[in-house]
Amino acid sequence: MLPNFLFALKRKKVFALVGESGTGKSFRSKLVAEKYGIEYIIDDGLLIRDNRILAGHSAKKENNFLAAVKVALFDDKTHRDEVARRLQNEKFKRIMLLGTSERMVHKIAARLQLPPPAKIIKIEDISTQDEIDKAIRTRRIEGKHVIPVPSIEVKKSYPNIFYDVIKIFTRRLAPAGIGTIPTLYEKSVVRPEYSKRGKVIISEAALSQMVIHCVDEYNKNIKIKKILVKDAEMGYKLVITIDVPYGIQLGGNIHDLQQYIIDNIERYTGILIEEINIIIDKITE
Repeated sequence: MLPNFLFALKRKKVFALVGESGTGKSFRSKLVAEKYGIEYIIDDGLLIRDNRILAGHSAKKENNFLAAVKVALFDDKTHRDEVARRLQNEKFKRIMLLGTSERMVHKIAARLQLPPPAKIIKIEDISTQDEIDKAIRTRRIEGKHVIPVPSIEVKKSYPNIFYDVIKIFTRRLAPAGIGTIPTLYEKSVVRPEYSKRGKVIISEAALSQMVIHCVDEYNKNIKIKKILVKDAEMGYKLVITIDVPYGIQLGGNIHDLQQYIIDNIERYTGILIEEINIIIDKITE
């Protein structure tokens, strides 16, 4: 018989809103939540219900970009345990995770002991290209970010990064299903310290050296022939060409190698590895 908390877990439905950084996910999250009847939102390290911050701390208060990524991914055990415990004590049926990729929201779900996302909504599905482009320009030029809670919540917890307020008026169906009632959403605009200082970037050479070290630690008989590093919005994508010795299990071992590289690079640098593709060029004797 499964423990009670596992039965409760199975009854919870996880949604995800995915889009590159700065495309307007936080800005539109409340509208998506209302459409699907979602009660809770996980956004940049915060657990939000209605207009309140229930637990966690915002990635937007961090002093550098890499630290912000680690907070958004709940990399710190104390941070993720705080939010996971609060979630276990809350009675809810639907929650939405915000992230820059499907891999990111799956990782957040796992770390917070939630089921994997059952429905993934892409920002392109709910915003026009013009709206996305405008959001990206605002992020890149002005360094402005949105937290989907009223200003009083942000000023209370993060007064140093508070910048402005956005008020959105919409209309929603009345509870009886007859007519509509006006609804006001308030969102807070912040300017994180790291947005003023720019992004911290690791060089291709340094990242390649870390990959070589990881592969050597995993199996000294695997030979790297080429490493291609691609810059992504929140991290990096890697393409690694290798020769492997005859007899190695190409399925399990290679997948384990991918995870070994991801875990070690993310643990020691805070950098998000969005994707690793491994190309086996030769089977050696």
